[in-house]
Amino acid sequence: MIYFKLYLVFFKIGLFSVGGGLATLPFLQEIVDKYGWITSEELLNMIAISESTPGPIGINTATFVGHNTAGILGGIIATFGLVTPSIIIIIIIAHYFSKFSEEKIVKSAFYGIRPAVAGLIGAAGFQVAKISLFNMEKFNIRKNIIHIFNIKRLILLGIILYISNKYKKHPIVYLISGAIIGIIFKF
Repeated sequence: MIYFKLYLVFFKIGLFSVGGGLATLPFLQEIVDKYGWITSEELLNMIAISESTPGPIGINTATFVGHNTAGILGGIIATFGLVTPSIIIIIIIAHYFSKFSEEKIVKSAFYGIRPAVAGLIGAAGFQVAKISLFNMEKFNIRKNIIHIFNIKRLILLGIILYISNKYKKHPIVYLISGAIIGIIFKF
């Protein structure tokens, strides 16, 4: 039963997350809240690892959640569930796109999808910032506004933003630097 549920949940994510891996983040947050297959902290770690490893974030995440929930077969099923809608849609689009690509309604549909994708990515960015920079669990326990912020992570973000604006290095340099600092200072 867990395999079927994994497949359906990731099929839905694959079907509705138009715009790539970051657009899957609101749906992944739902997995944390609704199913409890992973924690918010695991989701944050998964995003960080998926962004810094080869391959799409959605695939990496589906594989991790599936494996974490139901072993190797769970990872395979969750990944397959995520890619199934894309395969079906691409086959259909490839068949009909050349006939209808210049139609006004098709152009309008693609033009209308762009803001929705931008909104999904913006919402995903907000979720990542909320999880990584703020500590709502600690705030809810202590009820002190100072505990809402994760000071070490905010300082690290400020340093990386400052340095990245000043020196203009490749983003991988900042990802590796952030990972090393996180390991050294146990962030």
